[in-house]
Parts: sequence; structure tokens; C-alpha cells
Amino acid sequence: MTTLADRFRRHAALLPSGLYQTLIRAMADDWEAGGVVAEICRDWADSSSAEIVQLRLLAGLQRLVLDRTEPQLAMYYPNLGGTASPSHAWADVEPVLRRHVPELRAALEIAPQTNEPGRSVALLVGLFDAVRRSGLPSVRLLEVGASAGLNLLVDRFHYSGEGWSYGPASSPLRFPDSVVGEVSPVDFEVISRRGCDLSPIDAGSVGGRLRLTSFVWPHDLHRHERLQAALAVAADFPVVVDEAPAASWLSVVLESSVDDGVLTVVWHSVTRQYWPPSEVSTVSEIIGAAGDRMPIAHIAMESPVFRTNRSDGEAQYRAAEVTVQLMGTDAEPVLLGTVADHGVPVTMA
Repeated sequence: MTTLADRFRRHAALLPSGLYQTLIRAMADDWEAGGVVAEICRDWADSSSAEIVQLRLLAGLQRLVLDRTEPQLAMYYPNLGGTASPSHAWADVEPVLRRHVPELRAALEIAPQTNEPGRSVALLVGLFDAVRRSGLPSVRLLEVGASAGLNLLVDRFHYSGEGWSYGPASSPLRFPDSVVGEVSPVDFEVISRRGCDLSPIDAGSVGGRLRLTSFVWPHDLHRHERLQAALAVAADFPVVVDEAPAASWLSVVLESSVDDGVLTVVWHSVTRQYWPPSEVSTVSEIIGAAGDRMPIAHIAMESPVFRTNRSDGEAQYRAAEVTVQLMGTDAEPVLLGTVADHGVPVTMA
């Protein structure tokens, strides 16, 4: 039988050396020894690896450091300027876990939400393709699984490469050389934008910004920089993210009227693998049916399943693909390229 400690160690083996690898291995040992990790995670012994309990716990711990409840641990966090060796971290972390068992047990209920703004690069190349082929530069942008809605601000960021650029040059968030391959920008205007999520995060609140930051790994300094820049943009251009499942939200939103000449774009990234099969098929059916009433494009950045591990039944995934489907014209989605989970770079097909 695969235990929680086994899952922790399997995950740690895939990570580069550093704070999280060290802590996850120590958490596995502590679980088996019946320590504080066993106390915190006692209700999660039978959870699947897809629930990534270890990252939920580490995010809860990082929030205690970020909000200065436990500021002494900052010396281990590179994103906070820490340079101390992670090899000594567990001796300092374990007492912190003991002091905050109720808070950290509650933290396990919060699923990871990174809302990685780098994924806007995938959305951008998808929009270039959809607008070009539809001939409709006015876009109503809808995102399911939007988290805090940062990627709905795609047109507020600046992107550039050899011989091309897009977006306001004054934007705090810049993506130089974020696409490998040929890019042909087209002008478009996002005339409205809205999203949904099962647990939306308010990017304008202190708690929301803290939660988003806590799910970015401490050593990923570029991702921390991107997130803080995106949050600065969101402060000036707030977006609405409704609390709702994808299918039920789309069924309502896509019933609303839209002006002639407007392209409705439904977009999602690294969310489909968390949906039950019924949700995946229902979302596709709703978008397809809407194509009979309005011009609509479905842009996705998702990883297709390529095999199932027979020992535990867990799905395995390839690198994410950027696909675009114009309803009513495309028999199948068009593959534009592939992309890493964090969205940068997009490698064009």
C-alpha cells in the first residue's frame, strides 16, 4: 500500500535540491515517526497524489513566513532574501509546525492555486490565431478555472520577440523572448472579461495576494517577480471572478446576448486534468452549442493524458499543448504549440 510518506518521497525525488526537497523528505520521515506531520495530515492518509498534500502544507507554512508570524524562517526562503542552507531547515521548521497545528490543518483544505501569469503567453498566441482566422478583433474573454483572474489581463502585459511586440510598453509585467518560433501579432481589443473558479481569489486583498504568493515555490524567483508585477497590474485593472463550476457558469454566461462582430473566447489553462470526465464533456458540449448562436473560439493550454499507471491508477500527462478551436468551422482543435506548466516559453508547432 502506498502511504503518504511514499508519495512525499516520490515527489521529492523529482525536485531539484533545495528547501522544498529537503522539507518534503523530512516530512515523510516525520509522518512515519508519528510526529507533528502525522498530526497535521491525519485526515489525509488516503488522499490521492493529485491532491498534493505536501504542497498544501508547505504553502501554509510559507504564509506564516510571509505574514511575519514566524519571521525567523525567512533566512531559508530565497524569495525573501534568505541564503541559509536548507540542510538545517527542518530543525527550525518542526517547532513552527507544532506551534501552528490548527492553522496548518486548515491550510490543507486550500488547493494549490498559483494563477501563473506566464500562461498569458499561451493565451496571447491563441488570441492572435483566433482573431486572425475569425476576422473579429473585438473579444469577449471568458476564463474558467480563473483563480484570481490574472490571465484575463493578457492585453495589459508587454510581450516581445525578434521582430515583434505586443502590449503596453509601460506595463510592469514584461515577457521578452517568451515564444520560440514565428509569431504574427494581430490587433485585438478585449471589450469585456470575466472568469469563474470554485474558490476565486481576490487579487486586490491582502489575504488574496498572500495566498497566491504562498503557492509559488521559494526558489522560483522569476515566478515571484512575474506574480508581483501581475498583481500591480491587477490593482489598476481589477477583474471579476465568480464562484462557480465551469459548466454551470458557462451555460449561463453563454446564454447572454453579444453584439454583432464580437468574438467570444473561452479560455482555460491546466484545469481540465482536475475536472471529472463529466465536466470535461459538458464544457465541450456547451461551447459547441454556443457556436450556433455566436462566433466563439475555445483556447486551451492543457496536458493530454498519455498513459495510466496501472499500479495506482493515476493519470500521467504530456507537456501542455496550446490549442484553438473556432466553433462551427473547425472539426478539431488546431495545435499551435507546446508549453511548460508555467507558460514560458511557448514553442510554436
